[in-house]
Amino acid sequence: MQTNATADRAPAPAGPDLEHEVLRRVGCGLRDDEIAAALALPEHAVAGQLARILAKHGLRDRAAAIVHAFDCGLVVPGRGPRTRALGAAARGGAARALAPGVRIGVLGPLQAARDGQPLDLGHLRQQAVLAALALRPGRTLSQQELRDGVWGAEPPVTNVVPVYVYRLRKTLRGGTGPGGPDQVIAHERSGYRLVAGAVDLDVARLEELVAQVEAADRAGEPAEVVRLCSRALDLYRGEPLAGLPGPLAEWERLRLTERRIALAQRKSQWQQRLGRHSEAIAELFALSAAHPLDEPVAAMLMRALHRTGRRADAVGVFDRARLRLAEDLGVGPSRMLRRTHELILRGDEVALVPTRSLR
Repeated sequence: MQTNATADRAPAPAGPDLEHEVLRRVGCGLRDDEIAAALALPEHAVAGQLARILAKHGLRDRAAAIVHAFDCGLVVPGRGPRTRALGAAARGGAARALAPGVRIGVLGPLQAARDGQPLDLGHLRQQAVLAALALRPGRTLSQQELRDGVWGAEPPVTNVVPVYVYRLRKTLRGGTGPGGPDQVIAHERSGYRLVAGAVDLDVARLEELVAQVEAADRAGEPAEVVRLCSRALDLYRGEPLAGLPGPLAEWERLRLTERRIALAQRKSQWQQRLGRHSEAIAELFALSAAHPLDEPVAAMLMRALHRTGRRADAVGVFDRARLRLAEDLGVGPSRMLRRTHELILRGDEVALVPTRSLR
């Protein structure tokens, strides 16, 4: 099936024109492989060009590049090539409709944008109310549920939830979902809900990709699993819901972080089966540095190093994990981590540690 990126194929530009075209297509939401197909370039050349663009403009990641493309006027909402979220379960079906004008991201500090322009979401408690609605799209949350999720055991003295929702509705006005521009947040007798289809949610795209990863895994398509895991991990912009108060944000922060680690482990597992050991080890080192107390990650890194003949490095990972566990938690390594260490010292072949479930 021909993609939009293929339909938009053009002779490969060079120099500043190439930077312009790559940035424009990144801003339109195309993946590296789609951009490569559109510009008749190798995929690694596109990745290299994007890396140079990020460095040149001081951009943190792909999401920042998308915003920069809008800011520069390279992308006009509603025009240009677009990706369609075609899952394995939906192959052969209809493509996703054009994305709504309002986008909300929870896979990092909470952010929202309308037609590419960032929105001011107010102070942290108000943001936490929006996050609660965004994490339950289409579901009506009562005022009591929102108070419990955002304030926990210390509810506000006055009933500020309707005030916060009113402000958020004004801020988000301009969405293109069902019911018109004022229906991003619907008010019902039983509470409030984010209108399904009115907002593009990064967490919804994450769940779609997780389903595709599972389908590709069941189908025994390792390269596709690695590609889909990479796309899912690219959605993260840092710690989910960073800085937001309340028990709901804390719970979701833990859940989404666990999902991120599980995706990274699944990706690494298949990279190693494909013989891409150096890539897997580099990403496992980064994952272990970000989560130094996560023993399954440390064990997986140790095993990957052992398989490539780096026994001393594998033992070093164990020593660092043991010290951090003692200093930070006052505990020793788990039986699983000690067992991995013992097997490596004996030089035994070690099976990969099973990845966390993505569900």
